[in-house]
Amino acid sequence: MSKDSIPVRIFRFYVEGFRSMTIGKTLWMIILIKLFIMFAILKVFFFPDFLGKFGSPADKEEYVAGELIDRAASAER
Repeated sequence: MSKDSIPVRIFRFYVEGFRSMTIGKTLWMIILIKLFIMFAILKVFFFPDFLGKFGSPADKEEYVAGELIDRAASAER
């Protein structure tokens, strides 16, 4: 039986698995490119920094609290 720890054995298991892959490497590259596009590029266009215009954390808290209260009040109507 091996004297290596469990994390080391798990790491070696995955390294050996990736070495023997042929098409799997291509699929993983496609997955990584898609994740990069989703989180890096789309974030810039669809999730603007609304809180960046506020200087202090207290101003940010006040803005968020006001928005939550306004939305809750409009949902009750």
